[in-house]
Order: sequence, then structure tokens, then C-alpha cells
Amino acid sequence: MNTFALLLLAGSALAAEPKTHRDVPYAEPKNERQTLDIYAPPDAQNLPVVFWIHGGGWQVGDKSSVQHKPQAFVDRGFVFVSTNYRLLPKVEMQTIFRDVAKSLGWVHQHIAEYGGDPRRIFVMGHSAGAQLAALVCIDDRYLQAEGVPFEALKGCVPVDGDTYDVPAIIETAETRRRVHGQPQAKVGHREKFGNDPQKHRDYSAVTHVAKGKGIPPFLILYVADHPDNAAQAQRLAAALKEANVPVTLFGGQETNHNRLNDNLGTPDDPASKALFEFVDAALKK
Repeated sequence: MNTFALLLLAGSALAAEPKTHRDVPYAEPKNERQTLDIYAPPDAQNLPVVFWIHGGGWQVGDKSSVQHKPQAFVDRGFVFVSTNYRLLPKVEMQTIFRDVAKSLGWVHQHIAEYGGDPRRIFVMGHSAGAQLAALVCIDDRYLQAEGVPFEALKGCVPVDGDTYDVPAIIETAETRRRVHGQPQAKVGHREKFGNDPQKHRDYSAVTHVAKGKGIPPFLILYVADHPDNAAQAQRLAAALKEANVPVTLFGGQETNHNRLNDNLGTPDDPASKALFEFVDAALKK
């Protein structure tokens, strides 16, 4: 490759470097667990937005755990936002839901200042973040409280969640341990979601699926050979289809819970191909 070509390549790489704003508070007083990071192309203006929710079992994790995703989406002309939220056991589960909704409310109100279009937002998340993404995109009470209409959401992409139906995963895990004569988990889903069956149902995205709510289209990514997560993905997809909500299932082959997420945005990754096809199709509507 000649010197001129190398200079062109270097200039292209520099042009694609995201403009990053870190630790932006979405609530007052400022709390590090109530901040977000924004990655945008230089000179961004009116671009679609990805709102990313990290995983970690609602107990750990950080907005910095984004791997290749910000660069991949910035390269495709998106503004990418990654949010923190307060964690168990310092807050209750429903407070986490409200934090995510508050963060998304801030994005809806302010993202135009960073080159994003508040009317074209995709909500995505991995693991615990998948549960949070699905819930706020289906149970409209949380976003309504923050002034975010479902019409602003172009799509939802939960990645390998296991709690779209909380009662089902609790019963599945506890039954498996019981029939095999194993002790119950000391920190399982029952402990995280509380011991109230009514709350288990209320915290489940499938409970709130209904026709005519304006629920955005879904792409549900999951590990194909993980029986619990595959069953949860199919359960959510069936509920959405019954309510006439567009939904696509993608089961990743020869992968695992972390790798499916870590590889999003990398070249030749099958799940990434499905993801970008989904967002491209949604933006055309």
C-alpha cells in the first residue's frame, strides 16, 4: 500500500473516532450509578440512537462494558448511549426499573444536543439488561412517567435474558434443584425479585404484552443451546406475536451467554448481521 493510501486510511479511521461524553448525570444530585456515556460521530445531527443497558444480575456491571458496540454503531451513523443504574441490594428491583426509565427520559429530552434524534431510539440490553429493556418497552407505565411515548421507540433488542417471565424461571430453577436433591440457591431469582408472586408477575415483560399499546418491534437474541434462555426468548416472542407485535427470534449457534454479547458489532458475526438488518429495516418504516 502506498503512502497516499495509508494517509487516506488513517484519515478515515480518525474521522470514525466517536466523540465521547462520559459520566453525564441523568438525575440530581449526581450519583455515579445514575450517569450515562454518549458516543457520537463527529458533527452528528439528527441520527438514530441506541440506548444500551448493561447486564450483571442487577447486582454488578457498568456502562463501560460495551465492547465493540459504540464503534460499530457510530460507524453506521448512530449515536450510542450506555447507561448505569443503581443496583441490588442497595435499592429494590423496581427502583432499578425507574432508573432505566429516568435515564431514557433524559435521553429523549436531551439527545438532540448530542446529535441524536429523540424520535428514533432503539432500546437494547444484555442479560439483566435484556429484562430491563424488554420491560420498559412493554410495560408503558415506566416510560410514561418520564414523558417518553412508545412512538419514540423504533425497536427493542434484548440479548440472552432469562427473566421475561419471572415466575417461569423461578419455578424452572427451583424444580430442577428439587428433583435432583440439590439445595436451593442462596442468591437466585426469588431472592433478587422478592418473594411476592404478584410482583413476580408484575416484573415480567410477558405480563404486560397487549394489542394496541404501540409496543415497538422486537429482535430477541439468545443462545440457541441454553434451554432456559431459549425457552424465555420463545415465551416472549409468542406473547408478542399473539399481540400482533413484529418480532424476530435469533438463536446464536456455537456461542455462550457472554460471547453472544461480546461479539456484537464485530465483522462476520451472525448475531450482528441479524441486529443490523433489524435496525435497518426498522428505520425504513
